[in-house]
Amino acid sequence: MGLDELTEDVETAYADLDEESTVSFDRETRHELAMLAAAFETDETDELVRRAVHLLFQTTVDRGTLDFHLRQGYDVTYDEYLSGMTYEEMTGQNQYPQRDDERRYQM
Repeated sequence: MGLDELTEDVETAYADLDEESTVSFDRETRHELAMLAAAFETDETDELVRRAVHLLFQTTVDRGTLDFHLRQGYDVTYDEYLSGMTYEEMTGQNQYPQRDDERRYQM
């Protein structure tokens, strides 16, 4: 898998989110969400869920966990996804021909 597959999967998941508007919570999650709603004095739990997603995303980016999972599944990093090209493409490493090390030192 690579950058194109990752982009396609992100776009598909984004489109699916529009169709899925209902989230089911377990007891623990419901309790924690209720605690946060009380602490922030809000009846809008949707805003708390949005904040939670932003926080989880930022945490995984900062810790390198997102890059780890992207590298495992797609062989790219988040920076490569944002730029639309791999590091090899950015640095030009894939434009040079491979060396023939067997013939390199023959006289």
